[in-house]
Amino acid sequence: MSHRPSPGRRSVLRGSLAASAALTLPVGLGAAPAFARSGRPRADWGVQTGDVTADSGLVWVRSDRPARMIVETAATESFRHPLRRHGPLLGAGTDFTGTTRLHGLPSGEQIHYRVLLADPDDPRRTGEPVTGTFRTVSRRRREGVRFLWSGDLAGQGWGINPELGGYRIYDAMARLDPDFFLCSGDNIYADGPLTATQALPDGGTWRNVTTEEKSKVAETLAEFRGNFRYNLLDANLRRFNAQVPSIIQWDDHEVRNNWYPGEVIATTDTRYTEKSVDVLAARARRAFGEYFPVSTLRPGAREGRVNRVLRQGPLLDVFVLDMRTYRNANSPDDQTTDPQGIMGREQLEWLKRELARSRAVWKVLAADMPLGLVVPDTTENRPNFEAVAQGDPGAPLGRELQIAELLRFVKHRRITGTVWLTADVHHTSAQHYQPSRAVFTDFEPFWEFVSGPLNAGAFPASELDGTFGPERVFVKAPTASNVSPAGGYQFFGEVDIDGGSGELTVRLREQDGTVLFSRTLQPGRVGQ
Repeated sequence: MSHRPSPGRRSVLRGSLAASAALTLPVGLGAAPAFARSGRPRADWGVQTGDVTADSGLVWVRSDRPARMIVETAATESFRHPLRRHGPLLGAGTDFTGTTRLHGLPSGEQIHYRVLLADPDDPRRTGEPVTGTFRTVSRRRREGVRFLWSGDLAGQGWGINPELGGYRIYDAMARLDPDFFLCSGDNIYADGPLTATQALPDGGTWRNVTTEEKSKVAETLAEFRGNFRYNLLDANLRRFNAQVPSIIQWDDHEVRNNWYPGEVIATTDTRYTEKSVDVLAARARRAFGEYFPVSTLRPGAREGRVNRVLRQGPLLDVFVLDMRTYRNANSPDDQTTDPQGIMGREQLEWLKRELARSRAVWKVLAADMPLGLVVPDTTENRPNFEAVAQGDPGAPLGRELQIAELLRFVKHRRITGTVWLTADVHHTSAQHYQPSRAVFTDFEPFWEFVSGPLNAGAFPASELDGTFGPERVFVKAPTASNVSPAGGYQFFGEVDIDGGSGELTVRLREQDGTVLFSRTLQPGRVGQ
C-alpha cells in the first residue's frame, strides 16, 4: 500500500489534551495571556474535524461558557508562523458548540491546528488551547486512501465503563492512522437510558458512567444534547477525534428505535410524554448538527440535510445516504408499488445523478441500513420490517423496488466500482450479491460489508433475503442476544485503496484490531 506518511501526527496526539497547556499564544490579541485560569473559557470536550476536502475542513469545539472560537493552523506541531481564523461566537443557542471552516489548505498535507476560546468581552482572556491534526484529501492518486467505518455507540445499556478502559476500540482504530472515519449511524442511543450497573452473565457487574440526561429517554432538546455530550466524556474518543476526521451519518437511535416520519408513539409507551416522533426528530437533528462537523447541517447551511457526497480524490467518492428522514412507514413491506421507498424519490434521483457524475475509481455507498439482511420491526398486530428486505425471496416488493431501480441504473449506465458499507445489525459480515442467484437479475454483482457495534450489545446474524441473490461469505456474530462489550463482538472495518494498482481491500476487524476477514476487489469493473 503506497500510503502517504504522517510525520508528527502521533507525537501531537500523545498530549493533545494535556500537553497543550505548554503552548503559548502568539501576540496577536494583545499580550499573551496565561492559560487555564479561573473564569476563562474551557474546551473540555475536545476537538473534532469533519467533511475534509482537498483544500478545506470543518473544525468543531464546545465551550463551557460564551466564547469566541479562534482556530490557528500550521504546517508543523511547533506552530511557528500560524495562520489564525476567527470563528463564531459560541453561546447557549447552539449549546456552546460551533464549527469553523478552514479554507485554502494545501492538498494532501498534514494540518496541525489548535482551538482557542476567547472571552467575548476581553479577547486577551483565552482558555487553554486544544490541539488536533488531520490530513487534507490528496489530489494525487499514487498516495492511496485508507479509512475505517463502524457504528452503534453506547447502546442497549452498555455505556462508558472505566473498569474496562472505556471505549477502547477507538485506540485500536487510531493505530491504523486512517485518513478518515465513517460512522454509519447510531452515534447515540437517545432511547436507551443508562443505569449505574448492569448484571453480566458470568455473575460480574458492568459499571457505567452516568449523567442526568442519560437517565431517561431523550425528549427535550437539552436531553438530546446531553446524549451527544455523554460520549465525549470518554478520553479514547476525544483522542481519536483529535487525530482522525469524520464523515458522520445518522440512523434511528439518534431519535428513537426504528422511527419513521409521521410516527406517533403509542400511549402505552409511558416513557414518552412527547408522542410526535417528528417533534423528537427535529430536536435530535438540531443537536446532531450542533455536535458533529457536518457541512450540510451547519447553522445557516442551505442544504440542511444529512445525505451528501464527500470526494476523496481520484480514487474515491463517498455517497452518504439518509435512509431515515425520507422513508415510508414501517410495514409488512409487501406492496407492489412504492415510489417513496426507504430513501425518498428526491434523494434517489440525487444519488443517481451523483453516481453518474462521479469519475472516482471507487464509489462507496455509505448506507445506514443493510440491503439484503432482514431487520424486523414487529408489533403486536403484524410483522413489520425496518430495513429494505422483508424475507420474501421472490421478486422485489416494497422498499426493494427502489433498490432494484438503483441497481438497474448502475448496470445500464455502466457505473464501476460501487461498494456498499453499513452497520446497524450489531455483528460483522460480508455479503456478495450475484444475479445468477437472484430472482431480480437486472444488475451487476456487488459487495456489501457490515461492521459494528463500536460499544453496544451484539446480536446474532440476521437472516438473508434472496431477492438480490446475496451469499454470506463471512460472518462473526454471537448466538445470544445483547452480548455486552465485555463479552467481545465489537467490530470495525477498514478500507485500503492502493494508489498504484487501484485495488480496494476491505478488512473486517475486531475490537483490538485483529483482522477477521479480508477481500481485495479489482478496479474498473461494473460488477465484482
